[in-house]
Amino acid sequence: MKKRNWILVAGIIGIVAVAAYTTRSSWMGSNASAQGPQRPRMVSVELAKAERKSVPVDVDANGTVTPISSVALKSRLETTILSVHFQDGAKVNEGDLLFTLDARQIDAQIEQAEGVLAKDRAQLEGALRDVRRFSELIGKGATTQVNLDNAKTTADILAGTIKSDQASLDNLKVQKSYTTIRAPFSGRISVANVKVGNFVRPADTAPLAVINQMAPVYVTFAVPQRVLVDLRESMAKGVSGVTATIPGHQRSETGKVAMVENTVDATTGMVTVRGIMSNENETLWPGTLVATRLTIRSEDAIVVPTVAVQRSQTGNFVFVVKDGTAKVQPVTVDRTSQGMSVISEGLAGDESVVVDGQLLLSDGTRVEPRTKKAGA
Repeated sequence: MKKRNWILVAGIIGIVAVAAYTTRSSWMGSNASAQGPQRPRMVSVELAKAERKSVPVDVDANGTVTPISSVALKSRLETTILSVHFQDGAKVNEGDLLFTLDARQIDAQIEQAEGVLAKDRAQLEGALRDVRRFSELIGKGATTQVNLDNAKTTADILAGTIKSDQASLDNLKVQKSYTTIRAPFSGRISVANVKVGNFVRPADTAPLAVINQMAPVYVTFAVPQRVLVDLRESMAKGVSGVTATIPGHQRSETGKVAMVENTVDATTGMVTVRGIMSNENETLWPGTLVATRLTIRSEDAIVVPTVAVQRSQTGNFVFVVKDGTAKVQPVTVDRTSQGMSVISEGLAGDESVVVDGQLLLSDGTRVEPRTKKAGA
C-alpha cells in the first residue's frame, strides 16, 4: 500500500514539473521581455571631416646652413701681435677693432719718407727760384738760354721726385693700416688662433680668426629635377618660399628662394637650390644640418588625415560614415603634406571619415563616434 502511495506522489511531482516548464514564458515574461531582441554589433570609431582648403605644394629635403659671407683674417705683415680685442666666439660688428700688430718699424719708415719728401720739396723751391731768376736775366741779356733750360729741367726732375716720395709715403701709410685688423662685416668670430706676443706673417696657413655672417644666411639643399619648371614659374611670380627647421626642435626660420643652380646633376637627377633666411635670432648656425621644406605654390584640394587612408589589393580607400554606417570608399591620393593626404578622386568634401578603429570595420558595419582624447 505504501509503495503505491509513493508512486502516486512521484507521478504528481513529475506532472507539476512538466507544467511549470511549459508555462515558464508566462511566469518569466517580465525578464524575457526586458531583454528584447539582440542589438547589432556597434564599433566605436574616431571620425574626422574631409575638407576642401588651400594646400601648399611642397618638397621636403635635407639642407645645410651656409654663411653668405665668411672671411679668414690673416696678417699682411711680418710682425708681432700686441693686442687681441675680442672674446672667442663673440658677436662683432662691422668696423670693430680685433687685432693690433706691432707698427714701430713702419712708423720709423714713415718718418724717414717724410724727411726725404721735405728735402726734395725744399730743393724744388730752390730750382723754381732759379727758373724765375734766369727768366728775368735772359730778358736783360745777362744770361744764356741754356742756363734757363737747365734750371727748368732741374725743377721738373725734382717735381717728379716729390711725386715718387709721396707715393712711397702713401704706401707706408697703407702698410701701417695693416697693423690694425678690423671686422669687415657683422657676424660671429671664431676662437683666436694666435694670442698676444705671437709672430705672424702673410705666409701663415692658419688664419688669425674666422668671421661668419649670421644674419642673413643661406640654406642649401637639393630637389628633384621634376619640380624645376614649377619652381622657376613660382620664383617669377614671387610665391615660392623655404622653411628650415632644426631636427629635434620646433624652432624654424622662413625665407625665400635666392637662386637655383644652372645645372642638374646628371648622376642623381637633383638640382641645388639655395634659400636665404633673415635669421635675426641666429636660430640657424653655419654648418647645421636642417630639414627644409620648399613651398612651390598653394592650390585648393580635398584633404583628409593621412591615418584615414587604408590600402588594399585594389588600391587606397577610406571608411566613410553616413547614417551610422561605415562604407568603403575608394580614393586616389595625389600627395601627402604635413600629416594630411590630398585626395584627387573619390571624395567631394565634408564627408566624415574614420581615422581610428578601422581594423574592426567592414563594408556596412554599424559605428558610433567616440570623443577624441585630449592631447591626441
